[in-house]
Amino acid sequence: MSGSEPTDIVPDSERRGLIGALPEPVRPLASLIRLDRPIGAWLLFWPGAWSVALAGMADGPFSGRGWALVAWLALGAWAMRSAGCVYNDIVDRELDAKVERTRLRPLASGRVSLRGAWALLVAMSLIGLIVLFQLERIAQIVALASLAPVAAYPFMKRITWWPQAWLGLVFSWAALVGWPAVTGRLEAPALLLYAGSILWVVGYDTIYALQDMEDDALVGVRSSARALGRHVRLGVAICYALALVLWGLALNVVRYEAFALLALAPLALHFAWQVATLAPNDGASALNRFRSNRFAGLLMFLACLVVGTS
Repeated sequence: MSGSEPTDIVPDSERRGLIGALPEPVRPLASLIRLDRPIGAWLLFWPGAWSVALAGMADGPFSGRGWALVAWLALGAWAMRSAGCVYNDIVDRELDAKVERTRLRPLASGRVSLRGAWALLVAMSLIGLIVLFQLERIAQIVALASLAPVAAYPFMKRITWWPQAWLGLVFSWAALVGWPAVTGRLEAPALLLYAGSILWVVGYDTIYALQDMEDDALVGVRSSARALGRHVRLGVAICYALALVLWGLALNVVRYEAFALLALAPLALHFAWQVATLAPNDGASALNRFRSNRFAGLLMFLACLVVGTS
């Protein structure tokens, strides 16, 4: 960013906080990978962590190996979420310039060149490749299979009212990676975790999409929030309820005892709070409930850890 660049295209987030503390030339790049907004990395990470924790029973007590694998998945989630943000902004740079909430993104505002964005995308992908080499062969194959749906995601909002469902396919993929990374096999619990996570993603991303309903309508972007309209709270509640059912089945496959289902009670209460207190017409309320899903992910991780190691 040059000193003569208009200040009205520089967001406040680059003047303070984590990004504001960085050297000025790298701030737009840090914004491009959402360095100051780790919520996306958390949401991408949790399904893999659940799968590793629940698979702990198949591999003996959850040990140092399990924690090391969780750490590698955390690094991979951060790198691939960063790469995904860059790729999404490359595809959506013209659309982002028309939406108030996204017009100051580095590519949309011209503060990062297209060539620079591609270079950053490659760098983040190389970090993901390092993580890939730490996994079992079948887990590597499953992880690589995610590249096609990831590449297609930015285009879904142009052709379907439910891009959140496609995001669910992508953001839940780590659930299919974590289990074979521990056991060397892809089995029913991982598939059930994955299916439940897809519904969880549809629920929380519908909440997120409430912030952009007016702008989305103006530029023709489709979303589940617009599709559900005044029934959005009911739609989110159904998604969360079905997610809990599928996750309960996953836990029940691993340990066929009543206490396994009780492990989901704190998460069920949290989901009930989200739905009951959500104000669909209040952007701040929607953002707060969306962000609370990193805590929901932690509650699910603890449930998987209890069941997988008991």
